[in-house]
Amino acid sequence: MNTEHASPRYSDIDLWPPGDVLEAMIEAQFAAVAATRAARPSLERAALAMEARLRYRGRLIYVGAGTSGRLAVQDGAELMPTFNWPENRLVLLMAGGKDALLRSVEGAEDEVELAERLVRQHVIDGKDVVIAVAASGTTPFTLACLRQSKLRGALTIGISNNDNTPLLAEADHPIFLDTGPEPIAGSTRMKAGTAQRIALNLLSTLLMILLGRVYEGLMVDVQAVNQKLVRRSEDMLIRLTSCSREAARDALERSNGSVKLAVLLLHGCDLEKGVRLMERAEGNLRAALVMMRQRGSDAA
Repeated sequence: MNTEHASPRYSDIDLWPPGDVLEAMIEAQFAAVAATRAARPSLERAALAMEARLRYRGRLIYVGAGTSGRLAVQDGAELMPTFNWPENRLVLLMAGGKDALLRSVEGAEDEVELAERLVRQHVIDGKDVVIAVAASGTTPFTLACLRQSKLRGALTIGISNNDNTPLLAEADHPIFLDTGPEPIAGSTRMKAGTAQRIALNLLSTLLMILLGRVYEGLMVDVQAVNQKLVRRSEDMLIRLTSCSREAARDALERSNGSVKLAVLLLHGCDLEKGVRLMERAEGNLRAALVMMRQRGSDAA
């Protein structure tokens, strides 16, 4: 496995001047970006398949162990506040459980039986999408989750930094991030981890855009859980409708904090009709606005 190889280039890195060490590690980060860019076609295909599966139902399930698992959990956890992804449609399967988010749990990544039990316990099936991440591509816990989920009909995405590995071979959509050996051999928290973080971010963000949770470059499904995000919601409404801040606050209050519904209210739609429009548009604000304009044109 390339991620485990010791590169001759870095064999005496502990003797280098600190500035040279930093330069080498920064260079490695650029290599991680390049590896992710090379995987763009795979990322696009995976996102399109995910959107088709998740548009109306199903859950997004992240699986991993160690560094890869922590990166996967982080990406999944951020979808709820950023895009208002429903909590009941998100499952985070981390080898070693919550304890492993803060420290290494001995033997957790080898727990094949636990992985299979978790898949059954969460009743993963053909409505779901599983994203399994492992730098090695061979982590037993992650691989067992992917295999069992696939057997139960779930769409599976495998992300690995080593080619020709079981995780990529068995995933419906393999994503190979060719980062090669690390500056510190085997420390995949470095450029392999960076590439995984970028790939996960791109994949989930593209999915949310495809699902209509972004409008005109704005996160219109954001959950305003603090004052900063309340202000951001108001700013979005001001930008999208040219209303006053007072009008934005009133619309947000009437729409129970929904920026999308507030946009419709500020365009002259009443609350009941706005709710129906958003339902007909399947949550897509752009589609709802088109419907509203068409209705107004028909009435005229």
